[in-house]
Parts: sequence; C-alpha cells; structure tokens
Amino acid sequence: MLSACNEERSIGAVLQQLQQLSLNDLFVIINGSKDGTLQIAKEQAQEATIVHYADPLGHDIGRSIGARLSDADIVLFMDGDFPVPADKLAPFIWAIETGVDVALNNITPLLHHFGQQDGITHCKQWLNRCLGREDLYANSMTAVPHALSRHAIETVGEEALCVPPKAQALAIVRGLHVQAVQVVDVIHNNRIRQTNVGASNPVATLILGDHMEAFQALMMERDTVRTDNVERERIARGRNVG
Repeated sequence: MLSACNEERSIGAVLQQLQQLSLNDLFVIINGSKDGTLQIAKEQAQEATIVHYADPLGHDIGRSIGARLSDADIVLFMDGDFPVPADKLAPFIWAIETGVDVALNNITPLLHHFGQQDGITHCKQWLNRCLGREDLYANSMTAVPHALSRHAIETVGEEALCVPPKAQALAIVRGLHVQAVQVVDVIHNNRIRQTNVGASNPVATLILGDHMEAFQALMMERDTVRTDNVERERIARGRNVG
C-alpha cells in the first residue's frame, strides 16, 4: 500500500522496488497531488489499483483507505518519498508470515543519544514505555515501511491507522505481537518539505497530537497506564515492607 503526494521525482523508483516483491495486489493512494505523480503511477504500475483524490485528505489518511481496500493477509505500508530497496522491504513481509502482527521499521541504530534527540523521539519512547515495551525504544508506526497482518488490521480497526501512535497503542494493549524487524533509514533519506522542517513544524505538531490521542485511547482501554510514578510507588511499597 503506497501513499503519495507530489512525488513525481521519486514515485517511479519507489514503484520499481515494490514491483520486485511480486505482490499479489498494489494499491496506490494519491492524496492531493498537483504534479505528475498520478500519470507516472498509471504508466509504470498498470497492474495497480490507483485511488486519486484531487484535494488533500490529511496526513496518513491514505493508510486507512488502503487498508479498507485490501483484503490481503499481509499489508506492507510505504510512502512515495524515496525508494527502499526490495531486499530491505522483504523482511517486513517475512516477519508477518512467521507470526508477527505489526512489523516496525527499526530506527534505533539511527538515533542520537537521548540528550540530542528531539521531542518527537522522546514522545515515541514515552508511549512505548507506558505500554511496557521499552524494548521498542522510539520505533513507531509513524515511520514507514511497516507491515500489518490482517488480524492486526481487524483488531485495531482501519480507522485507527490514520493515527499511527493510536493504532500502535491499541495493537500492544490488545495483545498483538509487535516487533521492530528491519532498519530503513527514514531519518536521513526522508524528503525535506516546508511542512516537516523547523521548530514546531506542522508535521511535528501533528505527530505530537497523534500521541496525545494515543494516550487517550490507551486510558480508555484500561484503567491504569504504566508510568514511572507507578513504578516508583511499587518500589517504595516493597522497600517499606517490614
């Protein structure tokens, strides 16, 4: 499932790598593009189901649309920003085939030390920590590529996929197998846009809001959220026994 917006410079190469995977179906969701993205997709991926929206629907909305259109047992999610070699995409599919429900991009080796990380990275880590999954560090469904099993899509719901941190929180709290499986460098290779650079840029603001929605969903799912304060209280009780 490929989401694209104004990607005429890269979508051809992205499609070329996806086509090497011999996918059963290819869905291209073109969301508000004003350049030649649609025409290139039509010419290069004649086998694909292409859904074109003339006006922007919003960030990550294409994921929900693609999940709703597909009935596949495994759905690989990609953006059109830059091509990822097929041999780096295949492990996401293999992971689902071997029992993982949510196969994440492992960006951990790409991150600076904690003190040099930005607020978005800290927010991702905090959510995973509250979910009892410190091992995931800042790995998140916010980043592509990632893959989902059909069971995962049905468990979290297609609508939740347009808010990736919320979908991840629901996946974990509902007992799905979530794992970081492959390193793909989206930090240095991701396309620079006016909306994703600078302090308090629109994309960063959106991601922070998505995490607030994830915490809200998590608190609605269960009565308590695991936090450091809860941990400190537990330790204090143990220390004060006797």
